[in-house]
Formats: sequence, structure tokens, C-alpha cells
Amino acid sequence: MAPLAIGIDIGTSGSRAVAMDADFSIAAYAAAPLDRFGANGRDPAVWWAAVEATLKELFSRIDRMAVRAIAVDGTSGSLLPIDGTGRPLAEPLMYNDKVPDAAILAPIASAAPEASAAHGATSGLAKALWQQRVPGIHAVLHQADWIAGQFSGRFDVSDENNSLKTGYDAEARRWPDWIAATGMRMELLPTVVEPGSVTGRLTTVAADLFGLPRDVAIVAGTTDGCASFLATGAAAAGDGVTALGSSLTIKILSDRPIFAPRYGIYSHRLGDMWLAGGASNTGGKVIAEHFSLARIVALSAAIDPATETGLDYYPLGSAGERFPIADAALQPRLLPRPQSDADYLKAMLEGIAAIEALGYRRLAELGAPRLTSVRSVGGGAANAAWTAIRQRKVGVDFLPALSDEAAAGTARLALKGAKEAGLL
Repeated sequence: MAPLAIGIDIGTSGSRAVAMDADFSIAAYAAAPLDRFGANGRDPAVWWAAVEATLKELFSRIDRMAVRAIAVDGTSGSLLPIDGTGRPLAEPLMYNDKVPDAAILAPIASAAPEASAAHGATSGLAKALWQQRVPGIHAVLHQADWIAGQFSGRFDVSDENNSLKTGYDAEARRWPDWIAATGMRMELLPTVVEPGSVTGRLTTVAADLFGLPRDVAIVAGTTDGCASFLATGAAAAGDGVTALGSSLTIKILSDRPIFAPRYGIYSHRLGDMWLAGGASNTGGKVIAEHFSLARIVALSAAIDPATETGLDYYPLGSAGERFPIADAALQPRLLPRPQSDADYLKAMLEGIAAIEALGYRRLAELGAPRLTSVRSVGGGAANAAWTAIRQRKVGVDFLPALSDEAAAGTARLALKGAKEAGLL
């Protein structure tokens, strides 16, 4: 009976889970949409119902007695207030929710170091300060923490990645003293451990619910973004991952932290390594404003990626860029428009590829290691012509991603915890 680790990804639209063998191969996959269990996708009861349904489907496809460890990833910066039993006391504030209260934001701006990820109206710390006003509050937890607590019964622990936007100092590996100066009640913040650390064992209730062995280890997870990186198999300093979704996001594994708030860059700690990156306002959303998916597929087949159009595009949907150029007034460049739709699409693909290349150079300028390889995820990764253009612009080997499922990255953390606990 080959041992298995379970990775759970709880996102904005649904729950996904992967069962992974010790050699990192995926034994089974299952998913469930949140809207099957309620209209309110920010209701923790809906999250848990989706996770429960996902796991019951997953376990029907494997030998559940082979499960050794479980880890969870969630959306970064999503927080909820709980009582002493782990019961949510108010609706969570999600990753993109803003806290517009100047009485909360001003103390953070004053006390937090410039490089801290706790700045801004959507930060975890701003949400924690807002939520500490809730009557009867015992603690604030991140989304992944709360789901993990349903398995372990612990509602007092988080991981270094989810805690970053709440003000955690990943270099010193502690909650910094300046947080108290913002008015935050420090006793409400969870204990923080390294992703992949064992935080407990499966409760009797959870073991009975899923028919699992009672000695299954519950392992500290991570954010959805970090999990997506880990899922690709990138593991060495200089390995980069480009996400080609509605926006363009690039990340590189570094031997040192990179913090550059001006460019929206901060670093998550992954053991003794760091995951640094930034997100541009360019990406698939800009292309979709001009062409349907079917048209993109048809036009891409007519593109010769080995030649240049000679057009210097900077595809944006509107004015403003954050990374790799920090300019709130930067104007889109999508002119002149060639007569051929294929050339127009090609010029946009070239422009986004040039931004990707500049992004990796910018990270290197800020102290990241030399880029050695790129793995690609997201819908754009399937476009062969674009991949060839990107490889020519970026100038390093493009390697296949082992998986584009965040749950697979989290399963890798579960494997790490299981090995350290002697369960594999």
C-alpha cells in the first residue's frame, strides 16, 4: 500500500484536492464548485461543504487507509474572526476586500517598515484590525488556517506565507513588535510555523467523517500563489514560473528575499529559500478585449514565431502599470495596427513576452539570482506560438510544469511533513 499525501486548494470558485504518491506523481484528483453549496462564496460553511464533498469524491478513488498527511492552501490575505471553539463570528474579509477606514490604515502606514506586505487597504493586518472589534473574538485566522483546523481541531496556528500580509516578519521569523503600535491585540494572532510543518493529527470526528486513519498528520500549508509555484516542480534558485492568465505574474525562486514595494514585489519564505515576484497589468485580459478565444486559436496557427513584427507594443487595458514598470500614468501602446489580424495578435504576444523578459531582468536588478529556466501555467501556456515567442525573448530553457493545480503544490508540503514525522 503506497502512502499518499493530500493537498487541498480552496479558492474563489471552488475546492480542489490531489492525492500524491511519495514520488510526486498524482494518484487522484477531485473538485467541487462553491456555488453547489450556497450562493455566498465567502461563507466558511460553504467552504467546508465544498471541501468535504471534494474529499469524499477523492477518497472514493484511492485507498483511504494509505493517507498519511493533509495540507491546505487558501487565498492570500483572506481572514475571519473566530471564537474559542473555532466558530466564525462574522463574514470573512476576502483577499481583495478593502478596509477603507483611515483610523486603521494610518497607523499601519506609520508603523510598518516600507518593505512590509502589511501596507494597504487589502492587507491582512488591516482586516485583522477591523475584525478585532467583533464581540467575543478569540483569534483571527486565514482561510487555509480555518480549513486545516477542521481536521486538526487547532485554531491557533498559521504558516509563514499566509501570515506575510498580516505583518509577519519572514526574515526574523516572528510577529514584529511594531504591529502592537497599530493597535492590534497581539494575543489574537496565531502561532506561525514553516510551511510543511506538522501542526497536529486528525481529530476523531474528522477521521470518522472521512473514514481515515486516526494518525494522519495535519501539515501547515501555504497561499494559493505559492502552492501554484510548488506544483510546477520548480525547486532550485533561478527557477522561474510565469502565470499567463488574465494578468501576467512572474515568480522566481531566490536564495535571498527581494522586497520592492514600489513594484509590488515581496517575498514568501519557503524553507531556506524565497519566492519573489510581481504582477503586471498586461495579460490575457487585454488580448480578450480584441479577440475571442476561438479567434486567438485560429490566428495563432498562422503566426510565425521566429520572425518579428517590428512593432513595439505595451498591451494594457487602460493607463497604469505596477510591474515591471512602476508608472500609474503609463499609457497602453497598441498602435500602429497592422492590416492583418494575425500580425496584430502577434505584436500583442510579442509585447507581453517583452514585458515578461523585462520582469525577470527587473527581479535580477533587485537582487534575485540569474534566471535559469521558466515553467509556464495558465491558459496562455497552451499557445505554442506564444511559447516560442516568449522563449526567444526571455532567452532561457522553458521546462514543462509538472502540474498547474495548486493542490499539487500543497500536496508536496503534506509529503514534506509526513516524511519529517516519519510517516513515509
